Amino acid sequence: MGLGVPELVLEWNGRTVTLDASRSYSLGRDPRADVVFEDARVSWRHATVRRGDRGWLIEDLGSTNGTYLQGRRVQQTEVGPGSAVHLGNATDGPRLDFRGEAAPQAAAGAVAGASAGIAQQPQYQQPHYQQAQAQAPSYAEPAQGLPRAAPLAQPRPRAQAQVPGPLAQPPAPQAQPRPQAPSGGAGDRNPTTFHRLALGRVMRIGRALENELVVSDLQVSRYHAEFRAHPDGRYEIVDLGSHNGTYVNGRAVQRHLLVPNDIVGVGHSTFRLVGDQLEEFVDTGEVSFSARRLSVTVPHGRTTKTILKDVSFGVPEKSLIGVIGPSGSGKSTLLRALTGYRPADQGSVLYDNRDLYKQFAELRQRIGLVPQDDILHKELQVKTALRYAAKLRFPGDTATAEREARIDEVLGELKLDIHADKRITSLSGGQRKRVSVALELLTKPSLIFLDEPTSGLDPGMDRDVMKLLRGLADDGRTVLVVTHSVAELALCDKLLVMAPGGSVAYFGPPDEALTFFGYETWADVFSAFENYRDYDWSGRWHGSQHYQMYAAELDAAAPQAAPDIPHEVAKPPKPTGWTAQLITLIRRYLSVIASDRGFIALMFILPAVLGVVSIVIPAPSGLGPGPAKDGGVNKDIGTILLILAVGACFSGAANSVRELIKERVIYERERATGLSRSAYLMSKIIVLGLITALQGAIISGIGFAPRRMPVDGVLVHAQPAVEMTLAIMGLGFGSMMFGLIISSLVKTAEKTMPLLVMFAIIQVVFTGVLFQLYGSPGIEQFAWLMPARWAVAALSVTADLNHVMPWDVHHPDPSWNHTAGAWGLDMGVLLALSLVCGVVVSRLLRRHEPEVMRK
Repeated sequence: MGLGVPELVLEWNGRTVTLDASRSYSLGRDPRADVVFEDARVSWRHATVRRGDRGWLIEDLGSTNGTYLQGRRVQQTEVGPGSAVHLGNATDGPRLDFRGEAAPQAAAGAVAGASAGIAQQPQYQQPHYQQAQAQAPSYAEPAQGLPRAAPLAQPRPRAQAQVPGPLAQPPAPQAQPRPQAPSGGAGDRNPTTFHRLALGRVMRIGRALENELVVSDLQVSRYHAEFRAHPDGRYEIVDLGSHNGTYVNGRAVQRHLLVPNDIVGVGHSTFRLVGDQLEEFVDTGEVSFSARRLSVTVPHGRTTKTILKDVSFGVPEKSLIGVIGPSGSGKSTLLRALTGYRPADQGSVLYDNRDLYKQFAELRQRIGLVPQDDILHKELQVKTALRYAAKLRFPGDTATAEREARIDEVLGELKLDIHADKRITSLSGGQRKRVSVALELLTKPSLIFLDEPTSGLDPGMDRDVMKLLRGLADDGRTVLVVTHSVAELALCDKLLVMAPGGSVAYFGPPDEALTFFGYETWADVFSAFENYRDYDWSGRWHGSQHYQMYAAELDAAAPQAAPDIPHEVAKPPKPTGWTAQLITLIRRYLSVIASDRGFIALMFILPAVLGVVSIVIPAPSGLGPGPAKDGGVNKDIGTILLILAVGACFSGAANSVRELIKERVIYERERATGLSRSAYLMSKIIVLGLITALQGAIISGIGFAPRRMPVDGVLVHAQPAVEMTLAIMGLGFGSMMFGLIISSLVKTAEKTMPLLVMFAIIQVVFTGVLFQLYGSPGIEQFAWLMPARWAVAALSVTADLNHVMPWDVHHPDPSWNHTAGAWGLDMGVLLALSLVCGVVVSRLLRRHEPEVMRK
């Protein structure tokens, strides 16, 4: 204790510590804090106590529920002997007492603990990633002293379960506490706050300050739901048309009479009724997450193949978990099973002991997923992209200022504020990955999963990304990352190693993994996996003490099923209304197009060139009946119409053939967060339809302007070119819809170009201009499926091709008759084909949604 500095003793929960003026003391739920509280009302990093210029100070670190002195919330204030401070609640929150004298024995022990820089709570241990840092000089240098593996002997039969290496048995792990089984949902945790429900009264829940129960969560509507206490003692929850829905035991409801043990979900908060008191639990990230006996099988010829086999592990709260393994070990399959994108065929995934698959509609907002590919439009600026994402994910009644504040908060947290106005394409690989993480952090998820975030990055960026994930975990989230990189595994709290065949080969601290396998490097471990693919790696793991320490309880415990709800449930709602989503998607799509100058230039150049090509073909008599150059029929008219039709067909299909495949990853993620499939598809149809119509007008304007039109139109008699232009536009629109089908079918963008060329050639053949379609059995019926057949028929009606170039004078094609009825029929069938294509695309898009949403 320095001279002139008054001695101050801090007392909490029966513990005391004599404060040292040379250092500060951290307070919070973080096990590494100097003063640790397990109360949910206390933030992860709540406050600090330190020496100021004139005395001791306590400073709030932006906690959720505040720091209070004498019932008044304070940000920073002086404390001294006799001061009493409450954390999280002004009256019954955890209490800190300050006094000027310490008991000799308690003070001595406290000084020793304070000098070591740890909290006086022995049940918490130093995280493994910090232990690894203490053992290794730096992340760039490998840990020393690990045993070198001798040349591998031929593995023995599986039944003997011998390790292919120098260690007959894996080493015993360091003594550590066994992981606790996940709690029974929010009800087993300390409530954040309590609310009393009076009989005959209504308690309204929402984001607006005039609600009786205010929930400061952007996932919650301003007026979200009501708890109604009926005079007969029954209690009811009623949804008020919220955007993200009200849930009872994980299922969306409109209204529901509550029974004991019902869990009501509103945003990140859950409520449980105990007597006439409402207990509130706020999900701040302190949740358990576990996988129990997950297995996935896929068809393999006439049999099935197991690609994920009996995987169990528990994720510690607020930790960083690394998942590694050779190719074909089921890492991506595991990630999809953990997030609900592709539920496991057997086993369960428990979020705070709640079945993720059964309660996906509610829990999906609490889980973030960053796929390997970027989930933002790279053409947009960083802040612009986040604005559109926020509008899609937050309720429609969220004010612009609220969204902007959350975006700025996330940008600042990830140190992206200096890049906010830059295009995503101009950022480095690591910075782009940060932007993808920023998108997921908008909704404050408790769990974040990342698939190969360091793929393609250099070692420096690899380290930056892993340090970013380490920071996210330290700030109160649980992060699970699938990676091929093994350079920064020491930053993880736990490591899951997958073996060939999709089974677990190891789960535990990363600094003990190589010793467990008996090798010096991960390259040796992966080589052993490849050379001994038939070895029972999973059996060795299950027979080890590491398994008993970290996973045995999870395998033994039977997951609890969520209680059923005996009433009619509502469909999971959309985060925003359908119209609002459509408008946002259209604006975003237009912004993406406007930022792509190459596409804009091609959008005008392509139809102009195709229109000019049609002018090269001579037609002295114009487009209609009359004497041809040789005195016979005018054969050039059919060729001109064919060229114009092919131009409209090619440009329309080219506009859309890549649009869905290039956004597939974005669509999958946004669909999982509640995006409307029909709104997404309609935004594409509207924008691309307008572009295609404009291109059709350019092609027709150039192609028809220099031509004489001696024939009258069937609808607009004096302007036959108008009718023909509408037919060209209709063909372009129909071709655009076929292009969307191609885009939704292919697996890679490279496959779209061959299919586009094939589609255009088929349309040329079945226009009816090259040979007679009418009266050709089989061929005529197949041609009915081609948009070019009906569009050229509508053009032929206006140009009166049954008289200009008839295939059979005695049996003319009725779809070419120069009548308004024939023109209307041709255009009607063309429109019907387009509608059918829209339905097909919608069904194909459904394949790219989380499978749990399709069941």
